[in-house]
Amino acid sequence: MEQSILQLHPGLIWGFGLTVIIMLLLDLGVFNKKSHIVSSKEATIWTVVWISLAMIFSGVVYYVFNQDAGGHATAIEKFTQFQAAYWIEKALSVDNLFVFILVFSYFKVPRELHHKVLFWGILGALLFRAIFIFAGVGLINVTYLNPILDFFGVTALPWNINLVLTAFGLFLVFAGIKSWGSGDDDEDQDFSETAGARLVKKFWKVSDSYDHGQFFTVQNGMKLATPLLVVVAVIEFTDVLFAVDSIPAIFAISKDPFILYTSNIFAILGLRSLYFLLSNFIHMFSKLPYGLSVILTFIGVKMIISPWYHIPSPVSLGIVGGILILSVVVSILFPEKEAGENISA
Repeated sequence: MEQSILQLHPGLIWGFGLTVIIMLLLDLGVFNKKSHIVSSKEATIWTVVWISLAMIFSGVVYYVFNQDAGGHATAIEKFTQFQAAYWIEKALSVDNLFVFILVFSYFKVPRELHHKVLFWGILGALLFRAIFIFAGVGLINVTYLNPILDFFGVTALPWNINLVLTAFGLFLVFAGIKSWGSGDDDEDQDFSETAGARLVKKFWKVSDSYDHGQFFTVQNGMKLATPLLVVVAVIEFTDVLFAVDSIPAIFAISKDPFILYTSNIFAILGLRSLYFLLSNFIHMFSKLPYGLSVILTFIGVKMIISPWYHIPSPVSLGIVGGILILSVVVSILFPEKEAGENISA
């Protein structure tokens, strides 16, 4: 049986955990102790830092498996699994940035509070992603078709079909096709009626003031939630819905929960700085949603055909990277015209 990093090097788990905790403490307690508008320069530095940490960690993954788990062939497979899962999550996260911009605009969140909202939203994502990934891997391991057929005394099939992976694949193909060209569907959404907003309003009355970035305030002797708490809840629930697409997608890359979780968390932790870096000109990537639709469809097909044909992780990484680069290049070469330009034309 193939050993995972959990079995080979438990210390690596502590190293990963400590790295994340230290970076979050530095982020909130040192560099962002006071709410402020994040500049493009600061966002660029943090984006480079988070991507560099992810690349370094993937190098550690390669080193560990090259030394202890089957040599170069296994090491390069694990390395590319991490890279593919990381860049898939990163790519799909960019689509989520469009929603963040709409949420902040809808609730008129002061720019200096954007970082605080995303920070607390990401802390929740650390927990929910762990639940989704480890539960998903456990479910996949017990839903192979042949053991089920054997239990009922039915002759096993010549293919190793997994019911959950097949269902995920079909869902991703459907999601990819459905999302083609539907990038503007959220623009008219009433975010004040989403599940997160309704949950906060169920327990507290909400004030009209952000009260200098506090989650709660007191007015006339009554404790009220501020709109900031509502926004955090909306962002949190948005991420949960977003994970419905992204988590099944990475199961097409690997079944190792540590590879999946670490790559996922590194991608998510870099999402805040990427938001501040791209928020002012994210409209320049108008064709990116189409590329993401193709990526979702490709991953779904990969999962469906896996019992008959295995697409290696390096090939998957190349295809995903190629689609992303192509969609960005096409966006730059053929920018989307603004409404005013279309009217004047």
